[in-house]
Amino acid sequence: MNSKLKTIIIDDEHDAVDFISSIITEYCPSLEVAGRAHNVNEGVAAIREIKPDLVFLDVEMPNGTGFDLLTHFPDKEFEVVFITAFNHYAIKAIKFSAVDYILKPININEFIEAVARVTKKKSEKPLHPNENFKVLMENLRSSVPSRLAIPTSDGMEYLNPREIIRIEADRSYSWFYISSGERKILVSKHLKEFQELLGDRYFFRSHNSHLINLKFVRKFIRKEGGYIEMSDGALIPVSRNKKDLFLAQMSKFKG
Repeated sequence: MNSKLKTIIIDDEHDAVDFISSIITEYCPSLEVAGRAHNVNEGVAAIREIKPDLVFLDVEMPNGTGFDLLTHFPDKEFEVVFITAFNHYAIKAIKFSAVDYILKPININEFIEAVARVTKKKSEKPLHPNENFKVLMENLRSSVPSRLAIPTSDGMEYLNPREIIRIEADRSYSWFYISSGERKILVSKHLKEFQELLGDRYFFRSHNSHLINLKFVRKFIRKEGGYIEMSDGALIPVSRNKKDLFLAQMSKFKG
């Protein structure tokens, strides 16, 4: 019995398809290339015919995007790894949705790591396998992503970024403090990753260990160098070189 994951590569660049196929052959024994396609229409036909376990999907193609292709499979039973350029407009939506992607030009080690994540996910059989893609489609329709997928110890949690009061670093982990239910969630990622993802429209890195949502700032306290009181009562320190920037940002903040 063949236990390899049936894989389709969909990319309008023939060289890219050949390169991905060669990486799979040489470095990914758990996969087999079962089909190739070079545009949305070919991709849809190949998926329907082959019924793959995994699709490597280019985001930008001549007659539509990889996202257009996925609308043909709302209850898809295959995993997807997107292939995209670093500056593509959808990168933030993809990251917010915790969907796997590989940047062009393709790095072999990053490709192998993506394959390892997919095979692990397939073996674990998540309860809601398509939820991340539903989040992705929602986020693509909005200029500011509306849901953030974060990995937790028992699966995945989907948060509205506007409900995050603050995030606190705990070594290589991060604590999320949430307004709904006044609860906190531990995530095994560095604070810096969330700072880059959430941006500075609503969030401010007041200190090396703290990222705060300006919407939940209650007041600024000048004593002992400066503290920010948040809506949950937490007193968050402000680095000396961040104080003026914080006060300036709060003076023009419109939450």
